[in-house]
Amino acid sequence: MQFDQHMCEELDLILKFPMDSLMRGLKVHQDADPALVEAAKRLFEKGIIDQIDGGYLTDLGLDLAEHAQTLQSALSA
Repeated sequence: MQFDQHMCEELDLILKFPMDSLMRGLKVHQDADPALVEAAKRLFEKGIIDQIDGGYLTDLGLDLAEHAQTLQSALSA
């Protein structure tokens, strides 16, 4: 199975979350790129973030963010 455009947008958004502190999240404003707004909505519906417009990563989101960073690092090398 290949990554489709929606998956890539979701991965890009997951990688934007700060990983240096669990007390930091992010906010996707409604006037942001529509693809980013929709990616946030999908991540919320999947239980990966706790707010429809960003917020914080859930436990699942934290696990996915760690894997996404590993994948990004390996493919960037």
